[in-house]
Amino acid sequence: DRNKYQIQIPLPPKIDPSVTMMTVEEKPDVTYNDVGGCKEQIEKMREVVELPMLHPEKFVKLGIDPPKGVLCYGPPGTGKTLLARAVANRTDACFIRVIGSELVQKYVGEGARMVRELFQVVKHLSKLLCSYDFYKRGHVSVWPLLVGFP
Repeated sequence: DRNKYQIQIPLPPKIDPSVTMMTVEEKPDVTYNDVGGCKEQIEKMREVVELPMLHPEKFVKLGIDPPKGVLCYGPPGTGKTLLARAVANRTDACFIRVIGSELVQKYVGEGARMVRELFQVVKHLSKLLCSYDFYKRGHVSVWPLLVGFP
């Protein structure tokens, strides 16, 4: 639009526009050094998420399936999302942050459809970390971190 100095890219008609508004980072700039005071949590995330993504052959050799995700919980501001972004940086994975309230829709099944469309948008990416900030109960927020492999 020449009057507003905006560039608009139309989406394919099958993709819900609200799916593209979810935060997507090709490679976050956060490192483990940016996550302070979480040494034990960093070590666990490296073991459960980073190791299977960087060295899948070790799991094949042992004949075990790698974990598919992690459930993190704690008060807001304790570094859950920051840690997930650091893991995405280390593994060269795309990081997607989805706020649970964005998936709450008027009709049954729309939220699930939006999640399917979200994964269609990023299926060309080789690795994916997807953070869902779903549940907030009292002063504790809970989110699962899903790991996608090619």
